[in-house]
Amino acid sequence: MKICRYENAGVVAYGVADPVHGVVREIDGSPFGGVILTGREFTRTGVTMLAPVAPSKIVAIGLNYKDHAFEMGKKIPEEPMMFIKPSSAVNRPGGDIVYPAASKRVDYEAELGVVIGKEARRVMAADARSYILGYTCVNDVTARDLQARDVQYTRAKGFDTFAPIGPWIETDLDPAALFIRCRVNGVLKQDGNTREMGAGPFALVEFVSHVMTLYPGDVIATGTPPGVGSVHPGDVIEVEIEGIGVLSNRVVPH
Repeated sequence: MKICRYENAGVVAYGVADPVHGVVREIDGSPFGGVILTGREFTRTGVTMLAPVAPSKIVAIGLNYKDHAFEMGKKIPEEPMMFIKPSSAVNRPGGDIVYPAASKRVDYEAELGVVIGKEARRVMAADARSYILGYTCVNDVTARDLQARDVQYTRAKGFDTFAPIGPWIETDLDPAALFIRCRVNGVLKQDGNTREMGAGPFALVEFVSHVMTLYPGDVIATGTPPGVGSVHPGDVIEVEIEGIGVLSNRVVPH
């Protein structure tokens, strides 16, 4: 099932996307706790697709692919390295990524997003599956020069529009071995697989939930494979994950 979130005539609602037929079927309320369809449906082109969730936080994991750690000249962490992207950074499928005036280098980072389905506190990895609603695409956009300057990641990762999520949440998916790719203007830049993660989704739910409570709609961005690079205004970034789909966003000047 592909759970989405959209705006229609000023009203924000959740739905089930049917990309084959190009429609969105309205959900009664939210998908947390069960999906009940209202019977109403809309064409995808007739609504504005939003980020599929409105998270209280995005917990991002750094250097979770060893080859990405090597390309960044950093050691592989002994345990998952966490940082927070604020909810204000969330961007929708097709939304513009605004290149900030403060930065001279902005990078793409294709990532698998784990969407939490119910409150998770001190969850064990063996039980993590039941706390996950599904999986989505995330672009962990980064002002790389500011990351190097600041050392810690808050400013570099936290600009408005720097967390595109979507196009929907796939609930029926095994995350163990999915291809994850990024294209810029149609040119392949990243080509990895989730099996190359140091810590997989279930282990990350355990690790993060032993530090902070995760709420329905929160997202864990699980790290990026090698091949990160810079983008410029006018570029179109596509994050594609097997079994989910394509998240596409254009970079625009500030």
